[in-house]
Amino acid sequence: MNHVPELHGEHLWLRELHADDHEPFARILTHRVLTRYLGMERMDPRQAHDAFAQSLAQPYAHPRRKYTLAVCAPDDDTLTGIMGLLVEDYGSNAMLTSLVLLPGAPVRGHGHEAGRLLMAYGFGHLGLHRVWAGHRSDHHHMPKLMHAAGLHPEATLRQLFRTQGCWHDVTTYAAIAPEWKRQAGTRELAILDGSPHLGRV
Repeated sequence: MNHVPELHGEHLWLRELHADDHEPFARILTHRVLTRYLGMERMDPRQAHDAFAQSLAQPYAHPRRKYTLAVCAPDDDTLTGIMGLLVEDYGSNAMLTSLVLLPGAPVRGHGHEAGRLLMAYGFGHLGLHRVWAGHRSDHHHMPKLMHAAGLHPEATLRQLFRTQGCWHDVTTYAAIAPEWKRQAGTRELAILDGSPHLGRV
């Protein structure tokens, strides 16, 4: 079983999904506004249920390529958002995916921390060399978040996906392990060193 340990930051923490996360998980994927900028259409309840079942099964895949984790507030096990990492089938690369927080989530304003925790896990435990991410080019709040996560702009991929009846350009960013590690904080260094429990300090 390829189980991710709890990854603790200053304002939030990440954990594997639990069976009782179904309701908030489905609320995210069926929400018209929360799915607006994702690279997929809003799901109906049945599709969201199937997506949840597939996400629960991820730790049992060999090799594991997909990591969909719950975003939680400190000292609270309640799912307030989701964040993903998709390991590519070639090289030592992965893509951060689908950071979505529920309305009123106490961790709002700190979403970049979720990305940093997953990147520390990827560069450390998974031995990745490069992590990249992207956002729809018209999502104007994302560049600041990408920068805070330690990602640097790379390119614009024209008309990469089609949702809501339109094709969308995507702006991409990336971080390289040796460079990113030099700016990692104490909690991220603990994860890089293979001691994620130290993130609780």
